[in-house]
Amino acid sequence: MQSRLAFWLVILGLGAAVGGCNLLESAPGTMMTEQSLYDRLGGKPAITAVVDDFVGRVAADNRINGKFANADLPRLKMMLVDQICQASGGPCTYTGRDMKTAHAGMGINGSEFDALVRDLVATLNKFKVPEREKNELLAALGPMRTDIVERP
Repeated sequence: MQSRLAFWLVILGLGAAVGGCNLLESAPGTMMTEQSLYDRLGGKPAITAVVDDFVGRVAADNRINGKFANADLPRLKMMLVDQICQASGGPCTYTGRDMKTAHAGMGINGSEFDALVRDLVATLNKFKVPEREKNELLAALGPMRTDIVERP
């Protein structure tokens, strides 16, 4: 059960490689202020709403829900929110395991990883996450793939 929970924590842990900033316009003669990805996403309430929808979508996805079936959903959601919050520059602290350790021996294949990414994209689209922020989150998935996928 813990390895399955870790699988899903990893996927939304997009944040380890995420941390983009947006320069806000400022009045002439003042310093430019950077806004974190966390703030651009809408903070913890918005991240929580996205995670709730995403976890529900994955749980209903017959391509991958078998790896998710025994997870403690409330804990999973909390860990995912904290992971994304921290990774995007927010005030949260993620206390979960690293992705390689969390997924060792699970036999996750490329198709399962890709299905999860498609579910995430569908959720981000549903919430009308702007392209820049969506791309920053999705760009973090590439490097994580090698730590998660064990079979082609």
